[in-house]
Amino acid sequence: MSASEESRVEPARRIQFAFTDEQEQFRSLLRRFLNDKSPTTEVRRLMATAEGYDPEVWRQLSEELALPGIPIPEQYGGAGFGMVELCIVTEELGRALLCAPYFSTTVLAANAILNAGTEAQKSSLLPNLASGARLATLAVTELNGNWDPHEIALVATPVADGYLLDGVKSYVVDGHIADLLVVAGRLPGTVGSEGIALFTLSADSDGVERRLLQSMDPTRKLARIDFHGVHSDLLGTLDDGAKPLLRTMDQAAIALANEMVGGAQALLDSAVDYAKLRVQFGRTIGSFQAIKHKLADMLLDVELAKSAAYCAAQACAVDDLEWPALACLAKAAASETYVHAAAECIQIHGGIGFTWDNDTHLWFKRAKSSEVFLGQPNYHRELLMQRWGV
Repeated sequence: MSASEESRVEPARRIQFAFTDEQEQFRSLLRRFLNDKSPTTEVRRLMATAEGYDPEVWRQLSEELALPGIPIPEQYGGAGFGMVELCIVTEELGRALLCAPYFSTTVLAANAILNAGTEAQKSSLLPNLASGARLATLAVTELNGNWDPHEIALVATPVADGYLLDGVKSYVVDGHIADLLVVAGRLPGTVGSEGIALFTLSADSDGVERRLLQSMDPTRKLARIDFHGVHSDLLGTLDDGAKPLLRTMDQAAIALANEMVGGAQALLDSAVDYAKLRVQFGRTIGSFQAIKHKLADMLLDVELAKSAAYCAAQACAVDDLEWPALACLAKAAASETYVHAAAECIQIHGGIGFTWDNDTHLWFKRAKSSEVFLGQPNYHRELLMQRWGV
């Protein structure tokens, strides 16, 4: 084996596939909190509001559990944990379907600042995000809904004291309530990966127009943001081009994969519980072979998706050379598993599974929105093949 091949294999030997006792205790604490704060009655109430979250619950998860600061180093006011702990959080949030600006603020914006920002920018921007005092989001996609950073069209024109942004961002998670916007744009006259950079600005800056979009999944709010010559600051430098953004998107794909397997597990649990409860022809439907097969297939799919999501998180945590490819694998696998689990759960519930009164549709809608969020499965499979050199 050549030296280069050994360098690719060796990091993989350090990947651990088991959670530590401390991580399991953290998960248990978080699950108890979410069981109390995010019952389906509260999910239904919040999804009907424009804001889409409860400020008091956000304050509690920020001050009591320090969740927004999980991936942020202690020197910037965070808890100093890594990708594994972040994914434990997103998995439990996905299981409970918590309506809160966590993914936008912590997974997207905070990681973008960590990946691209200078030391001065990190010290200035991250403490308020870590404490939960300020909400933020990352604006990448535009009207075509394409998550490929190379397709970014928003123009950032250099001026004496910064950059002027002109263009439109759409499908921006929590873009209507964010205080800080991290925006992906490109320098004038550039194409492809050339000239791509990240820019920061206050959401109430002159020339910013925000509008809440109507979406199928009201548990995750999306917004359209128009920029009309808006003044912004460059995040980091122009030297790395699209690399910080690509790294952020890969980290977000892993976090989303773990969120999706949390939701898929909730659907599996719901289907099993109903199969034990529903009686037909004098027997619980769980005793019928057809239902047993469905539940067994669901269990296998969920466990496989969990393995992919957990492996990607662990690989990212140790900076394994394969982790960007594993991020694509995890996202594609979890997307399809979540949608399939939701459809099967509805089938097992029978006629009631299609009704508004039954809670299954809440996870079904999140599954469908998560399938396209950060890129559809076919996009990630293509990216996976490119990264593997196939």
